[in-house]
Amino acid sequence: MTVITARRYLHGRPCDHALTIDGSPRIALEHGSFDWIGLCEPDEAEMDMLAAQFGLHPLAVEDALNPRQLPKAEAYGKQLFIVARTAELTATEVIDYGQTAIFLGADFIITVRFGSTRAHNDLRRDLEKKPDRMAEGPDYVLHAILDFIVDGYLPIMDRLDDVAVEMEEEAIDAFPEQGTIRRIFRLRRQLRRFERVIGPMEEVCDRLAVHELPAIDPAARVFFRDVLDHDRRVMARMRALKEALEAIVETASLLEQHRQGEMTRQLASWAAILAVPTAIAGVYGMNFQNMPELHWKYGYYLVLGVIVSLCVGLFVRFRKIGWL
Repeated sequence: MTVITARRYLHGRPCDHALTIDGSPRIALEHGSFDWIGLCEPDEAEMDMLAAQFGLHPLAVEDALNPRQLPKAEAYGKQLFIVARTAELTATEVIDYGQTAIFLGADFIITVRFGSTRAHNDLRRDLEKKPDRMAEGPDYVLHAILDFIVDGYLPIMDRLDDVAVEMEEEAIDAFPEQGTIRRIFRLRRQLRRFERVIGPMEEVCDRLAVHELPAIDPAARVFFRDVLDHDRRVMARMRALKEALEAIVETASLLEQHRQGEMTRQLASWAAILAVPTAIAGVYGMNFQNMPELHWKYGYYLVLGVIVSLCVGLFVRFRKIGWL
């Protein structure tokens, strides 16, 4: 059995009672107590045993064993089944996804993790330091787990924000290289998938915060509203980041067009200046006998003066309009 945690709590404090998962029917628990069971990648036989012991709905068990479910919240009688998706950014800027399925009853909470490297051990230890809050029941633990999962999205957004700022600075100095453009499009693809996979979490949190659901005390809805607020902030940052990545290429293109326009104006200015001596020299380079000032002793200096005057005049004019 891939059980990570199997513990019973009484009035918010861990009991010494040994909690075993053997498929036998459960005995009614003492008032104020509940079981918290955490599993990591169990097989079908293990889940069937757990379902027999806690009376889990077979459709919920089937969904819990499918690691590609989208986030959702379903009520099955007096039990609540929730699927949440976890996310983690790798060193290669690829978002890896996991799944945490949660079964919630009046006196138990069961978590089934697939693919997630963020175990709930530290979270459980932190919660056990707050027996007054734990005494509120398994719905409080549900809130803590969902908050833990949603908060795990924040480092992804922080890291991608830094990447976007870095690429924006590079785009200001020069048009992005081909590798940078490919990186931008990969990140945009990652964000589109993030929105598709994690986006339904907002609907799940909204349902927990607003609607009447089994095994959740109405007084606990305020905690789920807090999780909903965190999730909405993450999704807002994700959409803003996606727009920023789209704007990087557009901005870089505009800046590159501006730089190319400046270079074109400079080249056109120098071409116009150099055209003056070329044209005059071309005219006086023709082999004709009768040309103005051809035999005048000051004709050469006059032509040079005209060339210099015209070139300087054009240079000053182009500098004045900002072409040089």
